[in-house]
Amino acid sequence: MKHVSSPVASAVRHLASLLAWRAAIAALACGALLACTPAYDWRTVMNNDDGYEVTLPAKPRADERKIEIAGQPMTMRMQTAEANDAVFAVGTVVLPSADPALQRAALDYLEQGLARNVNAHPSARATQVELAAGGRVLGSEMQVQGASGEKRESRTIQARFVARGAHVYQLAIVSDKAPPAQEADQFFSSFKLF
Repeated sequence: MKHVSSPVASAVRHLASLLAWRAAIAALACGALLACTPAYDWRTVMNNDDGYEVTLPAKPRADERKIEIAGQPMTMRMQTAEANDAVFAVGTVVLPSADPALQRAALDYLEQGLARNVNAHPSARATQVELAAGGRVLGSEMQVQGASGEKRESRTIQARFVARGAHVYQLAIVSDKAPPAQEADQFFSSFKLF
């Protein structure tokens, strides 16, 4: 296991806490409404800057922050959407080059960071990620469960990771409990790289 630098670990913890916080707010808002029912308003989002398309269950929000991986400054951009008690997110780390060792360091950083946020060990397995032009590239996926936040609330994280060129991608669903399989499948299978 590679050692992840403190600023990098801090950025991943911040991302997971942001996702958990948004999921908690969405759950509280839903509980406040008597007629609240799970709502998925699916829409396809094209991200030409980061080279992907994905279907999200609500209008996405954007965020960006500077991070450091393997001693190199990078930018991580996020698109998040909330539905029911879940936060659906696509994160893109922009690498300074397409160096395979740097790609691997970024993938390790993302996998370990998400798992650590629920006090779990990453147990990623291989999967295929679609290309918009046809074909597939090798990626990884994992599902972890555990407690997070000050209140040690139970969280489930389903995630996929893939590197392509000078970009590393993280797709994640963070929720109190796993969303229905149909919604998770729609999100993950809709992600295509340009």
